[in-house]
Amino acid sequence: MSAEAKQETKPLTNPSYSSDVDDGVVKDVVLWRRKKLNAIVIVVATAAWVLMEVFQFNFLTVISWVAILVVASTFLYANMLRLLGKEQPNFLRLELSEETTRRIANEVRAWFEKIIRWLVLVSVRKEWPVFVGVVAGFLSLSYLGSCMDLLTVVYIGVLVGMAIPLTYVKNEDKIKRFGEWLREKYKRCYEIIDEKTIHKIKSRISKEKKIE
Repeated sequence: MSAEAKQETKPLTNPSYSSDVDDGVVKDVVLWRRKKLNAIVIVVATAAWVLMEVFQFNFLTVISWVAILVVASTFLYANMLRLLGKEQPNFLRLELSEETTRRIANEVRAWFEKIIRWLVLVSVRKEWPVFVGVVAGFLSLSYLGSCMDLLTVVYIGVLVGMAIPLTYVKNEDKIKRFGEWLREKYKRCYEIIDEKTIHKIKSRISKEKKIE
């Protein structure tokens, strides 16, 4: 069989939409390896929060202003190149490829699957402290949402998301030691609570069933 025939009979496989370039950019931004890009992210997030929270502008108004700024900048840039006799860039070639669209959709689907799987895993676990901790975390998030709007929460999340990874990288050993110490404390507390309360309740229930 020729090489061409082998290629034709080769089974189709699902393409991988993970991009090392995109992952590298995200890691560089999170770890502050690209100072300019980090500055742009912080400036854009801060400007959006200030405009919509401090000056009480509508989201549609801000988007319209951004669109006007982009159109005006592109128009002036193209006309300046034309007056200077330089070749104008072909902006019509800008497009969102099908591969990029599928990769974004696949990333979003993967995140939703992880969240749902994590919620189900917490629900079916028999370790009640984990369940209580998750419920307490969601209650805290609900209280935080009642104190501030979604935009402020997202803005704080952006700042915290850019600060925590860098802090973790710089203090990785200390954080790991603290995590191990906290895990040991959690195990001891769980064993004490299990021995004094849960074990007694289970033994009483089993005795009552035997008497019946």
